[in-house]
Amino acid sequence: MWVTRSPSPLKESALSPTRLSSVASAPNSPSTDRNSASAVRVRFCPSPTGNPHVGLIRTALFNWAFARHHGGTLVFRIEDTDASRDSEESYEQLLDSLRWLGLDWDEGPEVGGPHAPYRQSERMDLYRDVAERLQEAGHAYRCYCTAEELEARREAARAAGKPSGYDGKCRDLGAEQRAAYEAEGRAAIVRFRMPDEPITFDDLVRGELTFSPENVPDFGIVRANGAPLYTLVNPVDDALMEITHVLRGEDLLSSTPRQIALYRALAELGVGNGSTPLFGHLPYVMGEGNKKLSKRDPQASLNLYRERGFLPAGLLNYLSLLGWSLAEDRDIFTMDEMVSAFEITAVNANPARFDLKKCEAINATHLRELSVEDFVEACRPWLRAPHAPWKPESFDEAAFVELAPLAQTRLTVLSDITQNVDFLFLDEPVSDEASWKKAMKPGAADLLRTARSGLAEAAWDAESLKNAVLAAGEQHGMKLGKAQAPVRVAVTGRTVGLPLFESLEVLGRESSLARIDAALARLEQQD
Repeated sequence: MWVTRSPSPLKESALSPTRLSSVASAPNSPSTDRNSASAVRVRFCPSPTGNPHVGLIRTALFNWAFARHHGGTLVFRIEDTDASRDSEESYEQLLDSLRWLGLDWDEGPEVGGPHAPYRQSERMDLYRDVAERLQEAGHAYRCYCTAEELEARREAARAAGKPSGYDGKCRDLGAEQRAAYEAEGRAAIVRFRMPDEPITFDDLVRGELTFSPENVPDFGIVRANGAPLYTLVNPVDDALMEITHVLRGEDLLSSTPRQIALYRALAELGVGNGSTPLFGHLPYVMGEGNKKLSKRDPQASLNLYRERGFLPAGLLNYLSLLGWSLAEDRDIFTMDEMVSAFEITAVNANPARFDLKKCEAINATHLRELSVEDFVEACRPWLRAPHAPWKPESFDEAAFVELAPLAQTRLTVLSDITQNVDFLFLDEPVSDEASWKKAMKPGAADLLRTARSGLAEAAWDAESLKNAVLAAGEQHGMKLGKAQAPVRVAVTGRTVGLPLFESLEVLGRESSLARIDAALARLEQQD
């Protein structure tokens, strides 16, 4: 469908004079007279359908970083013209998600701006007016072909080895034929008339691309019921909102020549400032099996990461690596560092694979880099209902704060904090059968009795507690690692967790010894 004529020759700013002149001089390419960084205007225009997708957020992030890097404007626009799919709940989720991530916008919902309204459902009269003007100027026409007729002609074209797009049957209908179709009661859509020449443009990510006319047929811009289509409303809004750069997913690349042709027609009509945006198409985000990550993939939902307790900084850091990097040897950085370095021309055109393990590792690094005070505050939602399994009155702030620095070095996501500290606030530890069997092997009861005796006599600090268990292990021919396993499960219920002896110190002598006694009683019942 398209041919790459040459790789992008430059990797400097898309706003540099060299790049601007190369784009402007390319045949049939979009032109621009934007010569200053402050003129940058990008847009993020999602549809409010379902839960936000991490690929969608990656697109928002790259637009945000590009705008911030160049001191430009990010326009947040809602593409909600399809009432059958769009929902107010999804709209609210979008706004809430961007606020949570810290991806602020300069114009759009809740902010306003000179091009309001920013919800396309509130701009329908404007689109109808533009559609009428396009028809009057000869850039668009009414098409009366039925779905059955279109499919029959497509099948014939495919059988003949020809392109199967729209064949232009209604392009030049006379008034008499139009009247005849309307007398039959045929509904008509409005199609845009594509130029009969190749369209070439310089993609900021992929280099110079050419689309031949036989592969970009006339396309619908208004449904038979009068509802405007995406193919019309987005270019119209881009023109009116003076968007300078369109940075979007690779899946929309095939629609770019259509939009370029429409921008030119809009310029002739005086819609907007007459400029055509520069385009940059971002690489696919791939999931398991090298398939494009879809909304159906579990790891695609942004809500999953929020519910698990990813930090916005950690998640955004990882998403930025899906097609871009700060440096070859550096994966961890702040959003300020990203903004300082980000250029769309540095984005890799190759597909990027979503790696959940790497995403978790990067988030864990950001967790460790928080101050202890910030870490404690970040954990709070998971220390309350519905996440916390303990009674609210059982929570001991001082005990949690004391162990927080140890937990901080071990967590991958914030939700892990609950199972790491629940032993502190529950009446008795949660112990699953697998953990119990793993730790309470033959000889565990004897070890626990000896350890309990030593712990009861020890000064209650981590070093003394460690020495008591170490001595118990030596008495039974065990190294410390094996000796502490029954004690850990007896006291915390789990085979892994926070450092045992610091945990015992914070839990206290009375509770720790009582739990060892309970474990011994359970072992005696098993014998």
